[in-house]
Amino acid sequence: MKTLPDIRSLYAPVQPGFSHPAEGVAYQEFLPDPRLQDYIYCYWQLKTRYPLTEPFHYRVVADGCMDIYFELAQPERSYVMGFSNSFVEYALAPSFNYVGVRFFPSMFPQLYKINAAELSNQALMLDEVVPALAGFLSGAFAEGDFSPAMLDAHFLRHISQTTFDADNRLYESVSLILAQAGTVSVEKDLPQGIGVRQLRRLFEFYIGDTPKEFSRIVRFQKTLQSPKHYLDAGYYDQAHFIKEFKSLYGLTPGKVFPK
Repeated sequence: MKTLPDIRSLYAPVQPGFSHPAEGVAYQEFLPDPRLQDYIYCYWQLKTRYPLTEPFHYRVVADGCMDIYFELAQPERSYVMGFSNSFVEYALAPSFNYVGVRFFPSMFPQLYKINAAELSNQALMLDEVVPALAGFLSGAFAEGDFSPAMLDAHFLRHISQTTFDADNRLYESVSLILAQAGTVSVEKDLPQGIGVRQLRRLFEFYIGDTPKEFSRIVRFQKTLQSPKHYLDAGYYDQAHFIKEFKSLYGLTPGKVFPK
């Protein structure tokens, strides 16, 4: 197995908090086993504490990652969500209990040898993409109980049998983009010895989109952590920042970060 970059030290993808009048929805993230933390950012659970009486819409913003998820009451119906360059909003039922796994950029395609570009900007049934993983989830969670330890055990076994084969220049580029929070020039700053088209193909296969688009998402993610410093994140002016933010979040910064 090739040495992997320490993505965790460079990048912490942010998903928005939410509010609900009844405060009947809970979201929690769980760290995986330390031996998995180069590959998996977190396990997560989104559930109702009691049946809701008002509609609930859950917003997922662009973060450069890929997730698998399922409703705990129906583990036989699991999904994989590819790289997304826009926000997605889901209208959920009055009662729900979703469990998910958020993989760091490139790690799901590495682990399961799939082309990330074929999954981009959509959610597909997991059994159509990685049938063995879908089968594991269906069996392991058939009793309706969420156990991070069960996920740890499965992914540790899988990783022990996996060979990573990506070009090292891909991870050199990913690390540079993350370290500079997306403010890089693809043609000037990324590694020498690889053409722009070849690097683009690597990014599309393992990340799901181009280096430029991945940088755009990383830059946006930085603004979620420090929205007042949008010029430092490479936006030309406030109008540019607001337009970009709304396309990736679905709301303007003023609504997300009220004064």
